[in-house]
Amino acid sequence: MPASTVLILASIGVLSLTFQWLAWRVRVPAILFLLAGGILVGPVLGFLKPDEVFGDLLFPMVSLAVAIILFEGSLTLRFNEIRGHGKMARNLIPVGSIVTGIIGTLAARWVLDISWAVALLFGAISIVTGPTVIAPLLRSVRPSAKLANILRWEGIIIDPVGALLAVLVFEGIVSWGQGNVFGHSLYIFGKTLLIGFVIGALAGYLNGLVLRKHLMPQYLHNAATLTFMLGVYAFSNEMAHESGLLTVTVMGIWMANMKQVSVDSILEFKESLSVLLISALFIILAARVEFAAITDLGWGLAIVLALLMLVARPLSVFLSAIGTDLNWREKLFLSWIAPRGIVAAAVSALFAFQLQNLGYESAAALVPMVFVLIIATVTLQSLTARPIARLLKVTEPAEYGFLILGANPVARMIAQALKKHEVPVALADTNWENVRQARMDNLKVYFGNPISEHASTHLDLTGIGNLLVISPYKHMNSLATYHFLDWFGDHSVFSLSEGDQDQKARHQTAEKIQMTRGLFDGVSYAKLASLASQGYSIKTTQLSEEYGYNDFLAKYKGKAIVLFVFDSKDRISPVRSMDDLQPDDDWILISLVPPRKPKERKPRESDGEGAEPSAMGGEPSAKDEEPSPKDEKPSTMEKEPSVPGGKPPAESSSPKN
Repeated sequence: MPASTVLILASIGVLSLTFQWLAWRVRVPAILFLLAGGILVGPVLGFLKPDEVFGDLLFPMVSLAVAIILFEGSLTLRFNEIRGHGKMARNLIPVGSIVTGIIGTLAARWVLDISWAVALLFGAISIVTGPTVIAPLLRSVRPSAKLANILRWEGIIIDPVGALLAVLVFEGIVSWGQGNVFGHSLYIFGKTLLIGFVIGALAGYLNGLVLRKHLMPQYLHNAATLTFMLGVYAFSNEMAHESGLLTVTVMGIWMANMKQVSVDSILEFKESLSVLLISALFIILAARVEFAAITDLGWGLAIVLALLMLVARPLSVFLSAIGTDLNWREKLFLSWIAPRGIVAAAVSALFAFQLQNLGYESAAALVPMVFVLIIATVTLQSLTARPIARLLKVTEPAEYGFLILGANPVARMIAQALKKHEVPVALADTNWENVRQARMDNLKVYFGNPISEHASTHLDLTGIGNLLVISPYKHMNSLATYHFLDWFGDHSVFSLSEGDQDQKARHQTAEKIQMTRGLFDGVSYAKLASLASQGYSIKTTQLSEEYGYNDFLAKYKGKAIVLFVFDSKDRISPVRSMDDLQPDDDWILISLVPPRKPKERKPRESDGEGAEPSAMGGEPSAKDEEPSPKDEKPSTMEKEPSVPGGKPPAESSSPKN
């Protein structure tokens, strides 16, 4: 008995969530599972037949979904970010687009013998990588910060740029197909471009103006922007056939670069859409792929893939790297990493349908060509990127760094102390004033919610493997703890006590979150902030045989709080309980200590040669505060402490307590 439509629709939603979860568990791009799952329930099992289920609504639905994808991608295209991420990242956009587009077009035309129109469109679509496939791969491989930055920003920028190029190529094909003479085709193409750019710019400006002047309540921003964008898309298509995709792309770019208009909150709507609408879209599209269409292409398709992966990409990288400081190992690694993603799949399905309606018989080959390209690049590169990175020695050192939730004064003080010891550190906060102060202190900081979809592609966690929750925002603290417990692991998430352990069950947080608390001897954020306001500062103490841990405790009379320790193998660990702390004589302590009383100060006290200033910049390090028992023998405390630098041990990937 055939399944009901309601059951099929519900199953698509369940499968979407299941495949997203599987992708999260194995740390690979979700598109791989979505496409494979769509092929399984479609041509393999015959459970899902999209054309029968959706009928005439299928491609209007796909068209709207593609408009949403392109609009969201264009919202990330900020011109100042293109200029600010290195010569290599900037070069890869024009050079990589031209080289890949030309080779992809010629390969499709000459090897597969398809029409020039379809070959040109395939060449344009094949340049798009995208952050949705790059970000999970980078988190798994952990290449050096320089390479991760290049690949991340290439994916973010090439996403809307490649989509815009594909739209322009498609508009040119459509206008040529509708005109009997060259002049008429040029007129249609020009009309499409004019309407797309004018309506897109006008719509972007009007929507940005509404947001800037707060003419709409905050809770309607996301929904209103989405519905307005879809309305503009439909109106533009009525004005000029298939100009809507260009219009919404221009609209998003205009809003992203409009002054005093924040689009970060608008980008949040993609989080739900990507899990439901977009995930379902790719299951549906993959279910329409026919194995016969793939086999009809024969070995020629494998040759096209090889040319794109082994010729076009390396040539793009080596040409773009001219004049940069990249070495040959880094160039080879970049030459292998270029997985195709969501935009390529969605745009190919929509354009293939439109071209078939225009009479291009070879357009049927476009979807299997692009889908096989996506599956091949994502699968091969996800499985081989890590061993190749290790072979080329371009991986990041062990993830012993810390992401600090909060950029308040206490968090900044701790971040400065860690940074002084060359421990990778990044802060995240939703308070702009805190973020501004952190940037003035030259600390790496992310402005926004660190668990958002935007953070997944923009928050650089290179070298970061631990979370410190030092924030007064209890709700965000809990959400971030849950998120990074799944990501970093149970032994790498630390948070301060919030004083709810003795409350009734209905007011307590979950037991899983309670397990992460008790950092820094159970002190709360309010207590830390109070101590900092009283003049407490962070100091480094090198223990030795002459000055041990008991001497340290006696000196500060139990008022010092040990925050971190470096053990004899240079592994850094946050301290939970000072009662359980038993450091050896060669350990290093990073502590929050009280200020000296005026009577304890020497008449002409100075940092002295070799003294380390505290994170607050006030007093010398504890290693110069204790005199050596024997004047004739230099104290071991005067030696420069050994802390993790460029080559931490492999076993220090995360702190263990």
